[in-house]
Amino acid sequence: MPQPLIHGTAIIDPSAVIAADVEIGPYSIVGANVELGAGTKLEPHVVVKGPTSIGRNNHIFQFSSVGEACQDMKYNGEPTRLEIGDHNVIREGCTLHRGTIQDAGVTKIGNHNLLMANVHVAHDCVLGDHVIVANNVALAGHVRVADYAILGGFTAVHQFCHIGTHCMTGAGSVVLKDIPAFVMANGNSVSPHGMNTQGLKRRGFSEEAIKVLRQAYKIIFRQGLTLDTAITRLQDMSVGDDELSVLIASLKNSSRGIIR
Repeated sequence: MPQPLIHGTAIIDPSAVIAADVEIGPYSIVGANVELGAGTKLEPHVVVKGPTSIGRNNHIFQFSSVGEACQDMKYNGEPTRLEIGDHNVIREGCTLHRGTIQDAGVTKIGNHNLLMANVHVAHDCVLGDHVIVANNVALAGHVRVADYAILGGFTAVHQFCHIGTHCMTGAGSVVLKDIPAFVMANGNSVSPHGMNTQGLKRRGFSEEAIKVLRQAYKIIFRQGLTLDTAITRLQDMSVGDDELSVLIASLKNSSRGIIR
């Protein structure tokens, strides 16, 4: 059986479970209770602490800190986790913290995500799949980011906020409330700036689906309705549209209220 490609200066805890083809660069540290899946590569000076599981074909760049204890003042050393899926790229200087027992005890990052340089993912965050998080984004604790969301550089997201699927934030955005699915947002604090139509076109959404979502946007944000009334209007116009159902669900599941 081939041996893992581990540089001689790397420090590996004996309890770490490392697939045979994992690459670990110079001066990297892999701690106790860490799992590294097949095809994963750690560049030099990466620190991974456990309990942390990292799936297949991930690429983690230099000076990233993965699976460190969180910065929540209530944290008291409980054995919480970080779980990372497959095919993620985590660029230089990212910090990804484990969860807390005040939540589910785990921070989760899905599959096929790009975290650019100096991104911070705090305790108990959950990122879906195909998410792009640009340089210097900071996610506070308990944040949820749904599939295909794009967070512009220096975006800051408040605790417990939800970022809906196919959302996009502009650079320097400050997110204090939930962003419904498909919406573009920008500013400090963020306000809605239309549906993410160009992004939806690139991902193969039909013209009819985009038209329905634009109509929904006007109902939510342009008619001065309460959120409950807007949801009722959307439900009345729904004829089984998958996209509209996703949007309605993101409104109903809002925990902090939506941006308006």
